[in-house]
Amino acid sequence: MKQPEKNPDIFISLEDLLRFEWMHSLFPSKLGKQRSNSILSGRFASRQRGRGLDFEESRPYTIGDDIRNIDWKVTAKTGTTHTKVFTEEKEKPAFIFVDQSPTMGFGSQQKTKSVTAAQLAAIAAYKVLKSGDRVGGMVYTGNGYELVTPKRDRRNILHFFQKIVEANNQIYQPHDFDFSESLKTIVSKLHNVVTHDFMVVFISDFYRYDPKVLESLCEIAEHNDLLLLKVQDPMEVELPHQKLTLGDGQKQIQIDGRKKNLPPQLKADFEQNFKQFETELAKYNIPIYPISTVGKVEDQLLEHFNPALRK
Repeated sequence: MKQPEKNPDIFISLEDLLRFEWMHSLFPSKLGKQRSNSILSGRFASRQRGRGLDFEESRPYTIGDDIRNIDWKVTAKTGTTHTKVFTEEKEKPAFIFVDQSPTMGFGSQQKTKSVTAAQLAAIAAYKVLKSGDRVGGMVYTGNGYELVTPKRDRRNILHFFQKIVEANNQIYQPHDFDFSESLKTIVSKLHNVVTHDFMVVFISDFYRYDPKVLESLCEIAEHNDLLLLKVQDPMEVELPHQKLTLGDGQKQIQIDGRKKNLPPQLKADFEQNFKQFETELAKYNIPIYPISTVGKVEDQLLEHFNPALRK
């Protein structure tokens, strides 16, 4: 007997993730391919020889510069001798953390947060692969995780995607977990893989802005480049003006969104908490970008990273 097809907005499939390969260009061009003096690179230049030299800029010639690097086109245009400046390209392996814990199984209008997170992970993984760097990741389920060691191999990405699919399809099997405590444990595990000079993409709803979470993220960012993508649902931002019954499988609570002051108060509280978290992250040069479950992830990535390319 043929099994009924699952709703792709609730349960992700391997076929769905493979369709995102063409969207790899939506992430920042430097993701997975950093220069040693890039604004997103680590504090120290790599001692390992890179794969080659990249042209960075032309500047006025000074005594001692290699005459073989003179930029004759710029020199002819400006009338002043200019020389080409090159920077050494270094490997920038990537590690993608994908949250598939119980809180990610929520979606009020279009997709769930877990599906949105999986789509973002697929685009990021393909970006790194196209850059020629190693990519791996961790799929977090709340009470455990699946670790995929970074490799420069398409089969490794497929293995990573399969782990995401498996976790996503089990997300509605309830279990108790503490995000803050489990994240602290996981960070210690990550240090065995993510040593230094990695590009780490952390995809989660960050549903609790706990000091322990911030501390754990700062530990990762100390020797690596860290990018956070916060997946959120419109109902988390703004409560609809109607009476709701919410439950977690064990307890229920009734919220009357028709009360005049309640929706704006909850919205202001959500925005204030996010702003405080964003401000704390900024102290450690950790960027965070909100991604909604409503709308195409590719359009939102264009808004954040490639505004000049959006329609």
